[in-house]
Amino acid sequence: MRRFLLKLMAWIGGALGALALLIAASIWLFFAPSAQQPPYRLVASWGSPGSAPGQLDGPNGIAVAGARIYVADSLNHRIEIFDPQGRVQGSIGVGPQGLLPQARPMNLNIAGGKLYVADYWNDAVQVFTLDGHLLRTLGGKQGSGPGQFRAPGGTSAQPDGTIIVTDFYNQRVQMLSPIGRFIRQIGTTGDKGYVSGGNFNYPMDVTVSASDGHFYVADGYNDRIQEFDTQGRFLGMWGGPFGLHLPASINFLGGLPGWFRTPTSLAIGPHGNVYVADQENDRVQKFTAGGRFLTSFGHTPQSPGYSVGAVAVAGDGSVYVTNLASSRVEIWRP
Repeated sequence: MRRFLLKLMAWIGGALGALALLIAASIWLFFAPSAQQPPYRLVASWGSPGSAPGQLDGPNGIAVAGARIYVADSLNHRIEIFDPQGRVQGSIGVGPQGLLPQARPMNLNIAGGKLYVADYWNDAVQVFTLDGHLLRTLGGKQGSGPGQFRAPGGTSAQPDGTIIVTDFYNQRVQMLSPIGRFIRQIGTTGDKGYVSGGNFNYPMDVTVSASDGHFYVADGYNDRIQEFDTQGRFLGMWGGPFGLHLPASINFLGGLPGWFRTPTSLAIGPHGNVYVADQENDRVQKFTAGGRFLTSFGHTPQSPGYSVGAVAVAGDGSVYVTNLASSRVEIWRP
């Protein structure tokens, strides 16, 4: 009898394993898109761990404007400016005007000739000229009211100057006037939303299309990207099956093409394509503006940590990626 039960259990285990493989194969067949373009190749990199000029500690954000590359050197509490060859051109201190000196700049975006900085530790958004002169500070005192933040992860602006902020711990996205007046929010303050569009589970970054003002949100722990129109109306989402959230315990397929494991940063290229820093998969994924998967690229980290932190795209199509594990900036090209 005991031998029979052991055989039965072994058969059941084998059957369940076969069923799991069948389900995985079915998901791959129906939900995993194939690449439409070849992957990009790594052509250059620079940087090393440390706090001296040109060194980095936790590079969690990046933006490009012409021949200047802005890197959020988060744990050194500054933004460093490089040229495309990696030569230091200057730095910007983050956190003045009554804020704590220990700022932690996160995702960076450039819009309308200004640099937008999310200061995670100071619960603030700062706007600078591209030469590093501070124009204004929004927030700066932790809260959940309109115009207040709890650890903003990313910020950018629409063509009319409307500022958009991913308000990480408040589980929402806020839209503010150019001087910081509250306009509206998307999502429910403090409530994680797992399935329906327009709700978030720790939103991490936002990028805005300069052509039509539509914006995209990296819905971090929901492993998806959401798109909104200029008024904040939900348009669509992607990542996994139909952009629906899969709990981390069962998101074992998050490494499939077009799926994510914690998207942390977004950028829009010169042809309107959307680039996503897919952090826990150590890759960048490229999509059309409508969310169709095009290609992906990246590599295994050489040190503990993730090889992808943030992403930015230059006017010539070169993709700049911060490597958190190696404290470096990488340049990728088709």
